[in-house]
Amino acid sequence: MTYIVTDNCIKCKYMDCIEVCPVDCFYEGENMLVIHPDECIDCGVCEPECPAEAIKPDTEPGLDSWLQLNSEYAEKWPNITAKKEPPADAKEFDGVENKLEQYFSPEPGEGD
Repeated sequence: MTYIVTDNCIKCKYMDCIEVCPVDCFYEGENMLVIHPDECIDCGVCEPECPAEAIKPDTEPGLDSWLQLNSEYAEKWPNITAKKEPPADAKEFDGVENKLEQYFSPEPGEGD
């Protein structure tokens, strides 16, 4: 099992999760984060830290596509180990539905 980042991280990208991850398995895209499923040790400390509730265990039903997305982009995006400021409009996007189709960017973030 692993934890994965889902839809609600897109354009929220709060990054509280990064500070608590003991294995630095988060990778930064332009407008969201992903977890590298092969690096995650399934400790679960990141899940309650996410204000957007975007981090889920991959055992929840219906998350196969998110596991695939996390796996794919963790290989393409830079590692991030230090919290940064979230986007100024993060609260406006928290809870918006269908963010993957509307707002997802495949572009990498800055990383560390």
